[in-house]
Amino acid sequence: MTEPDLSRINVLLVEDSANDAELIGEALRRAGLVPTLQHVETEAAFLAALNSELDVILADYDVPNFGAVRALDLLKRTDLDVPLIVVSGSIGEETAVRILQSGASDYLLKDRLTRLGQAVRRAMDERARRRKQRAVEDALNAAEARMRFALEAARVGVWDADIQSGRQTWSDTLEALHGIPPGTFDGTHEAFMKCVHRDDRQQVEDEIASAARRSGDSHLLYRSVWPDGSIHWLAGRGRTFYDQAGQPVRAAGIGWDVTERHALEEQYRQSQKMEAVGLLAGGVAHDFNNLLTVIQGFCSLIIDASGPDSPHRPDLLEIQGAADRATSLTRQLLAFSRRQKMEPQVLDLHSVLSSVEPMLKRLIGEDIQVETKSTAEGRIRADPGQIEQVLVNLAVNARDAMPQGGRLTIAVADVPTGDLDLHDRSDLLPGRYVMLSVTDTGTGMDEATKARIFEPFFTTKPTGQGTGLGLATVYGIVKQSGGHVAVRSAIGRGSTFEVFLPRVDEPVEERPDVIAQDVGRGSESILVAEDEENVRRLIQRVIEHSGYRVLMASTPHQALEIARHHPGPIDLLLSDVIMPEMTGPALAEQIVAIRPDVCVLYMSGYTDNAVMQRTGLDRTIPFIQKPFATEVLVRKVREVLDARALSRATSPR
Repeated sequence: MTEPDLSRINVLLVEDSANDAELIGEALRRAGLVPTLQHVETEAAFLAALNSELDVILADYDVPNFGAVRALDLLKRTDLDVPLIVVSGSIGEETAVRILQSGASDYLLKDRLTRLGQAVRRAMDERARRRKQRAVEDALNAAEARMRFALEAARVGVWDADIQSGRQTWSDTLEALHGIPPGTFDGTHEAFMKCVHRDDRQQVEDEIASAARRSGDSHLLYRSVWPDGSIHWLAGRGRTFYDQAGQPVRAAGIGWDVTERHALEEQYRQSQKMEAVGLLAGGVAHDFNNLLTVIQGFCSLIIDASGPDSPHRPDLLEIQGAADRATSLTRQLLAFSRRQKMEPQVLDLHSVLSSVEPMLKRLIGEDIQVETKSTAEGRIRADPGQIEQVLVNLAVNARDAMPQGGRLTIAVADVPTGDLDLHDRSDLLPGRYVMLSVTDTGTGMDEATKARIFEPFFTTKPTGQGTGLGLATVYGIVKQSGGHVAVRSAIGRGSTFEVFLPRVDEPVEERPDVIAQDVGRGSESILVAEDEENVRRLIQRVIEHSGYRVLMASTPHQALEIARHHPGPIDLLLSDVIMPEMTGPALAEQIVAIRPDVCVLYMSGYTDNAVMQRTGLDRTIPFIQKPFATEVLVRKVREVLDARALSRATSPR
């Protein structure tokens, strides 16, 4: 690559003497320069000649109606960086100083032009340094602008602090992240701490102090309270810089909003915790169901045997009522753990609300005004009984939050996909929803309470006045129905629960009325496989009382031995699903292989949903859920046997 010829220069000469102009050109050439001279004498010609290709301007101090001072003034009005050297016949020292202060690069007398080449080269070198420095500054400014854009786009704020004075400088973005108008941050550590939630201040102070002790970066996570009272989670990272003596001189750092991330993490932790509690609840419910089957069954037998005039009947009814309440609690546990049996159908939520409204008004009381409104046209698919339970539980929860009375508003509305953000529900999957909202004017809740309201057994009521399962049941039912439930509340401002259920397009299903049937009796042989002794004895008493012949087995292997060696027929296998040695379906498969005509009825303290999941049991197989009433068991046995008889009668021979 050819190096540029630095000796070639473009010169603009402001001079009214042709002889002097020739002398100046000759002086430049003697100095080893190759000038291209452009000679002007007027202001108009000077302005026309100005351009970025010029290397230097040589101006006589005194040109008629023009001169160096005016030329320098005109040059300043442009963005050109061209050095101007005054070359004059006579100029006083005071004038020379003044013109240098005005921006001239140098001045020379015409009778001393030997220094002209040196002055021109120095002026051009200074201009080169200025241009190089300006290029560096421009690059730094461009990099800073790009960095500032990236930080602002990422919503990352920047701060800087002088250790000596303690003064802090915040970027506009960092102020905005703390809810502060631009330029209003006070610039002190105390002002920063005022932005931090009071419960997080000590943690922040400790982390800053720890980082200073170990000479490392600080990593902060705290809540910022905005002037409007809203809470925002912020993360920050800071670093301290030291001088050569190891003394801290300044600190700098960044901060960014992590409210959404923190909410997602909290939601994940909550779902994990709820899943764990749900598994526990489902297991406990299974054991309870076995116990309640025995309590309710034998209590019913005693009540039936004692007659209506027995002096023990009131006590027995109390026992039966307590067992029924325990059964209700167990069902709520199963609803929370999403293991409750569901019978979903297409529903009009508005119709469900209308049918439940009279009962709600009686339940709520006269001191609370109940208002219902519905604009929904969409339909949902859910279990009608469970949806009614959601309505009742939310209404009762609202009632308890208004001990002095108030207003309860229950609304049903369609929520299109694009309107989810209006309800602050960006966490919902895109789609169409029908929303059920229950709003009260009660005491409201703080953030700590809101974080736990859906946990089973959590209650703010005095001991003995609440089970803590009402909202947990709502949560379980809604999740099992494919929906989402959220709450908005503040102390003294009441609460609003919003239930979002997926919208469907199918028509509403009308359920036929159930006609009561006689329990019925029978004489068939029934093989019972049940590992719980108390449950086994109850079943034997109940079924034998209805006329059936009963064969009892406490283990699957014992049931198999009976199936192989019993001399008479076996018409029905009534088997628990989960037993030691093998499951009920595995036992049934082997017994059917031995006795192909036997029909099967399963029972379990687990729900049918849990049973299907654990054993792969066909959902069409007859199943009865523990705890069951004695008449329900007998009716189910009769139903299965009659279905077998009907199948035999209609099958081709």
